[in-house]
Amino acid sequence: MTFLSALILLGILIFVHEFGHFLFAKLMGVKVLKFSLGFGPKVFGKKCGETEYLLSSVPLGGYVKMLGEDQGDEISDADRERAFSSQPVWKRLLIVFSGPLFNVLFATVIFVVLFLTGVPSLLPEVGEVVPDSPAAHAGLATGDRIAEINGIPITHWDDVTEIIHESPGKRLRVTIKRGHEELTLEITPEKKVTPNIFGENKAVGLIGIKPSGKTFTEKEALSGALVQAFKRTWDIAALTVISIIKLIQRVLPADTIGGPILIFQLAGQQASQGLMNFFAFMAIISINLGVANLLPIPILDGGHVLFLGIEVIRRKPLSDKAIMAAQRVGLVIIITLMVFAFYNDIMRLITGKKIP
Repeated sequence: MTFLSALILLGILIFVHEFGHFLFAKLMGVKVLKFSLGFGPKVFGKKCGETEYLLSSVPLGGYVKMLGEDQGDEISDADRERAFSSQPVWKRLLIVFSGPLFNVLFATVIFVVLFLTGVPSLLPEVGEVVPDSPAAHAGLATGDRIAEINGIPITHWDDVTEIIHESPGKRLRVTIKRGHEELTLEITPEKKVTPNIFGENKAVGLIGIKPSGKTFTEKEALSGALVQAFKRTWDIAALTVISIIKLIQRVLPADTIGGPILIFQLAGQQASQGLMNFFAFMAIISINLGVANLLPIPILDGGHVLFLGIEVIRRKPLSDKAIMAAQRVGLVIIITLMVFAFYNDIMRLITGKKIP
């Protein structure tokens, strides 16, 4: 189940990414020679028109081979106008950028469907009140439903935590529903220093309550689903960028980097918890894939974007020699990262360290 779930997840995401390149290459009039899911030796292939569609043996990526994409490609006079290298910079940039873009848009589509179907959310109901806390002193009790804070309607537990965390030392008017009664309490969150998701200490407001754990299914209309989907996609993309920066700054430990084995484990874990969890996980990985591919590392899409940006500034392309040298460096970086990710995955298996 785990292996099959991971293959389905990776296969779909690779297809989406490569289809973005493929579609825009076709739209820009570029001749596409090959469309492959996977790398390495061909398992299956069929030529339709001018393009050969392949299923290759190593399911950890894919590629779209365009005429004139590589140095040394033989290009006939009849096909010269359809070569990738003959296109203006803006067309090449769109073709390169379309792969990551499709991954991000695909994630947005998944989120739209999930919000239309209904997403489970925590009710703003108090499950536990910490003794001698601001909430206890104000009279908040287990079972109280938080309806408003400072006049702001509350529908989710996340609304409660967001307002309280941002209000250390500020007096809050909290309207609660207790049975058939509606009461208004005044609570001042204490300023506490706690670690954030990156392990960095951050001052937040806390009042000493925990949720009851009760949930409700929230469905959105199409307009609301679109808004929530774009917001969720943006938040995850931003978090991915910040995480990469924190890794470079060594705020996040290097052993948090995961590879294919971790993805296989997580895919199986999410699939076992239901289709909604599986597709939400797929959307997150799709965004991660799109953002990571835009890193300015040669051989990644971001490296090609960098080369094209330099070409715009110089008003002429980099020499073949410079590109080849940069791609060798990029290949070393990618292989090093992959080996390190595999090492982390294997060490998690050996040591029994929990999946994050």
